[in-house]
Amino acid sequence: MTQPEHHHLHREINARQLGMLAIGGAIGTGLFFASGSAISQAGPGGAMLAYLVMGMAVYCMMQSLGEMATQLPVAGSFEAYAERFVDKSLGFALGWNYWFSWSITLAAEFVAGALIVKFWFPDSNATLWAMGFFVALMALNLLSVRAFAEAEYWFASIKVTVVLVFLVIGVALILGLLGGDAVGLKHWTLADPVSHTQAPFPGGITAILMVFLVAGFSFQGTEGVGLAAAEAADPQRSVPQAIRSVFWRILIFYVGAMFIVGTVIAFNDPNLLKGEAGGVAYSPFTLVFQRIPVVGPYAAHLMNFVILTAVLSAGNASLYVSSRMLQAMADRGAAPTFFGNLNRRGVPVAAVWATGLMGALAFLASTVGEQKIYQMLYNASGLTGFIIWLGIAICHLRFRRAWVAQGRSLDQLKFRARFFPVGPWLALALFVVVVFGANVWVFQAEQFSWFDFITNYAPIPGVLLLYFGHKLVRGTRLVRPQDARLDPEPEET
Repeated sequence: MTQPEHHHLHREINARQLGMLAIGGAIGTGLFFASGSAISQAGPGGAMLAYLVMGMAVYCMMQSLGEMATQLPVAGSFEAYAERFVDKSLGFALGWNYWFSWSITLAAEFVAGALIVKFWFPDSNATLWAMGFFVALMALNLLSVRAFAEAEYWFASIKVTVVLVFLVIGVALILGLLGGDAVGLKHWTLADPVSHTQAPFPGGITAILMVFLVAGFSFQGTEGVGLAAAEAADPQRSVPQAIRSVFWRILIFYVGAMFIVGTVIAFNDPNLLKGEAGGVAYSPFTLVFQRIPVVGPYAAHLMNFVILTAVLSAGNASLYVSSRMLQAMADRGAAPTFFGNLNRRGVPVAAVWATGLMGALAFLASTVGEQKIYQMLYNASGLTGFIIWLGIAICHLRFRRAWVAQGRSLDQLKFRARFFPVGPWLALALFVVVVFGANVWVFQAEQFSWFDFITNYAPIPGVLLLYFGHKLVRGTRLVRPQDARLDPEPEET
């Protein structure tokens, strides 16, 4: 057995891989499925507006993370920043919250992958598929960081290619370049005789708000760039490059896809509402591809393959970021020390296995019921992501305050976030709205469900318990701006 060698992560992620990791984290089932129900609720204009606003919030958050990650490309990223600039207890709470969030997401992706494969093999055993995905992703992450990064590059490349093809084909359908009548913009002024609503904003401000809250879930994963910075070959160059590209790609992919779907398919088409619950056949991407001669009959199979790729990509990234967070916490004394051990290839083996075994909860799928456990895991992991984004915004505000308090010039920053201080404050406000308002539907349901309430709101008291519990035991205090550590330690460089 390979003996562990403590301490140094290997900087083997190149600029090409880091850039694709940034965008790959934002392209998933939120785009391929949720975009349909978003347009059904808020119309083409409302959905585009909601995703654009949330895209701006994510852009501001990524600018904040980019400034800190370029200046301090250290293991643990925002967990380390919280400890350095705010409070050790906040770093402890964010670190364990993040590990839980993405290890649970890993389990959810195993279940989702098994459900997707059932499109082709309906009588197969979900647990066996989950085990197969577990073995594949564990192998990629245990081999080396280079193997993970290259696999994620190709996973993300498939998703990006399909979205780009989708946008080109959508424009062709709108202009009538593929035969038949041009779709045009008629669906942007369509009136629904049943609900007496009219596009482009049939649901009004309420529907836009609900879609706005849901849209944020689609973008989770983009912050993984901050963790990958500790293993980037040239973080001073590759991190800013990846950060700058995120907003424009989100704008093109998400808002562009919303425009195509909302223009080609009427907002009152009943199939749009079936996207999330009715399977791949009702994905808005499938509905658009089905309108293409020759390709149409194979559209569902094509999209099922793409969505399976998206799920495996999400699982691969989940295993990576959560294991690296656990390793970083172990180095700082916030987790058992053996999780910080690295083998000669720079892989935190114990941290990877701990995270993978958490993902193995998916093996219960066939006995408990795949849909129920997937819903539980997805709900529990979603809200924790917004809590992390809140933490990043707070860390950036404190970082800048410490930078100025210690007499440093802004010109010394290797990368300066745009729109400071408006950006992080705007992101912080929007994320607070999401954390407390995203699941308000729990209280509006005809019959109150304790299962829904607990799985949708438990992360809030959970992170508070971690923070105040750690503060009570360790007696930590807020870090004074004058005392904040703004430079990497020698062993971190």
